[in-house]
Amino acid sequence: MIKKKECVAMLLAGGQGSRLYLLTQRVAKPAVSFGSKYRIIDFTLSNCINSGIDTVGVLTQYQPLALNEYIGNGQPWDLDRTFGGVMVLPPYQGQKRADWYKGTANAIYQNLHFLDKYDPDYVVVLSGDHIYKMDYSAMVDYHKRMGAACTIAVIDVPLSEASRFGIMNTDENMQVYEFEEKPKNPKSTLASMGVYVFSKAELYKYLIADEADENSDKDFGKNVIPAMLGAGEKLFAYPFKGYWKDVGTINSLWEANMDLLGDRPALNLNNGNWRIFARHSSNPPHFLGYGAQVENSLITGGCEIYGTVINSVLSSGVKVAKGAVVKDSVIMKDCVISENARVEYSIMDSDTVVGVNAIVGEPKEDGKGIALVGFGLNIKAGTKVPGGAMVDEAFLASLEEGKEEA
Repeated sequence: MIKKKECVAMLLAGGQGSRLYLLTQRVAKPAVSFGSKYRIIDFTLSNCINSGIDTVGVLTQYQPLALNEYIGNGQPWDLDRTFGGVMVLPPYQGQKRADWYKGTANAIYQNLHFLDKYDPDYVVVLSGDHIYKMDYSAMVDYHKRMGAACTIAVIDVPLSEASRFGIMNTDENMQVYEFEEKPKNPKSTLASMGVYVFSKAELYKYLIADEADENSDKDFGKNVIPAMLGAGEKLFAYPFKGYWKDVGTINSLWEANMDLLGDRPALNLNNGNWRIFARHSSNPPHFLGYGAQVENSLITGGCEIYGTVINSVLSSGVKVAKGAVVKDSVIMKDCVISENARVEYSIMDSDTVVGVNAIVGEPKEDGKGIALVGFGLNIKAGTKVPGGAMVDEAFLASLEEGKEEA
């Protein structure tokens, strides 16, 4: 006999995240570091367990190794269950064929057997690359009250930004009558958050029909939701009032990290009633040396600070030497900022060393943009990296060639 779960979550975590450039060359976007000691996926996984959803399928595809290793058995999120818990679901080879996930809808379709195991009444479809705290159980209750086939979480965005999102047009009861994908002239400002609740029967019906359509992109926003609307299904928008950010670009990732700072941060992680859980390594406490100066910054275990850190977010194991300055920057784990070096308005991937007297980035107010520094680089002493640069091995080699020619 099949044991039942009322609700199962399916977390889409297979995206490449190409707009994060160097940060996603080695890992999928949900595995990118965030907020000093987290990964982006920690927020969605934590939302699930805090919402009472203890069965989560994580659909991976692009660069899955780091993400699979990080999730492990789900213990940090209390998702190591005998029946349920977290299960990583990569594409696989069946008896007749092997397919990559061709779109968000196809990814769920290929894992209907996972859902069958739990026979849920409701399926919550989530994205693994957003930063927010949300009670999915309240959304499921709303879905039940409305008698909906599908409920879509929406957030009110400025009209000037609405063209970047899928927009839900609703009546006075929040029932959706039209969906517009990135409209040039949006009729409303209710943007889809990529969080869906489906009644199981309707989800299966439309996924199976979508899979049979050779012209479909196999996507929820482009295909499944419009098909449900066209068939007269009851779709409702669920308004969300809290903090939410899609960290799919370098600018938005930097902004979301900065939103953790200040006396009244836009995103407050110090709420004991809604904790964000993560898998942590065993690091010693952070250390501030004599003369170190730290202002409005997040610094976590294993950091050693002897210089100056202002308005920045530092991950574990970062070392800032005497005379060095880090300002308006996000520094990922185990980076070294050497003596008298300066890092401004930058995002730096893990294991990079900034040499003595080197300068990376330029002041934010200069308007040159965020300097993005890749993984495991050695920026030589005295090197100057301009604001807005995309720093990899080839970029550093070009700087060296320029010095030789001069």
